[in-house]
Amino acid sequence: MSSEPAHPFEGNLLLAALAPGDVALLAPHLSRREHSRRDVLFQVDEDVSHVTFPLDRTVATLVVPMDGGRTVETATVGHEGAVGGVVSHGYLPAFTKCVVQIEGAVLRMDADRLREAKRASPTLNDLFVRYADCLLSQVLQSVACNAAHPIEQRVLRWLLGLQDRLGTDALPVTQAVLGDMLGIGRTYVTTVLGRLQDRGLIHVGRGRIHMLDRARTEAACCDCHARVRRHFRTVLGAIYAPDGGIVAVEATEPGTEPKPRPEAILPELREATPCS
Repeated sequence: MSSEPAHPFEGNLLLAALAPGDVALLAPHLSRREHSRRDVLFQVDEDVSHVTFPLDRTVATLVVPMDGGRTVETATVGHEGAVGGVVSHGYLPAFTKCVVQIEGAVLRMDADRLREAKRASPTLNDLFVRYADCLLSQVLQSVACNAAHPIEQRVLRWLLGLQDRLGTDALPVTQAVLGDMLGIGRTYVTTVLGRLQDRGLIHVGRGRIHMLDRARTEAACCDCHARVRRHFRTVLGAIYAPDGGIVAVEATEPGTEPKPRPEAILPELREATPCS
C-alpha cells in the first residue's frame, strides 16, 4: 500500500505548515542537534544569530534573570514554534535567557538565512509574523498573570501550557524546576502543589507531575491559559487534540485569515482517548 511521504519537518508544527516551495527555501540551511535539559541556547545580551525549532517533545523556556539568582519564565516554546531570531533583522542582543527545559532534538539555522527566505516568500514571512504575534501574546499574558493572579492559578497555567506542548498527562518536571520558572522557593512550591493535589487536580510523583483531570484543571485555572490558546487558534490557525496538545498550525496566503475553527480539534481526534 502506498502512502504520502512524511513532511521533512513534521516534528515541528511551524515548519510542517510550510508548502513544498517554502520547505525548499529552508531545508538546505537547517541542521539537527540534540540537547540535554538545562542546555542554554542563548544568554542575556548575547547576539542571537540563529533560530531554533524544537522537535516533537523538546521544550525550551525564555526566562528573565532577577536579583538574587532567581529567574522568571516569560514563555514556553515546544514543537509549535521557534526561539531565537524569529523576527529580527540581524544579530540583535537577547533580552532573555533561553534554556532547554525538556531534552530532545531541534532544528537550527542561521537567522540571516531565515531572513532571506522570508524576503523570498510572502507566505513564509506571513506565517512567521503570525507566530511572532502569538509568542508575544504568551509573554504579555504571562506578565499579566504573574502580577494579578494567585500562585495556585499561576502554577496551573504553567502546567497546562506544558501539557499543550507535550500532549501527555505525565509532565517530566520537578518541583525545583517549577519554582525556577515561577520565581518562588521550593518550600513554597511544595506547599502549593500539595494544595492542588488535595483538590484532586494533580498528583506529584518522582520527577513527574501528573495531570489528573484536564477539564477541572482548566476550570480552576485563571483565564490566562485559555486566552493564549484562543489567540493561537485565531491568529495561527492552531488545532488542539482533546488532551490539550497542539497538533497543527496553518500557513495562509498573506492578507487572509486562517480557516474558521470553532472547536479547533481535528474531527478524527475528537473521539480519541487522551494520552496518559
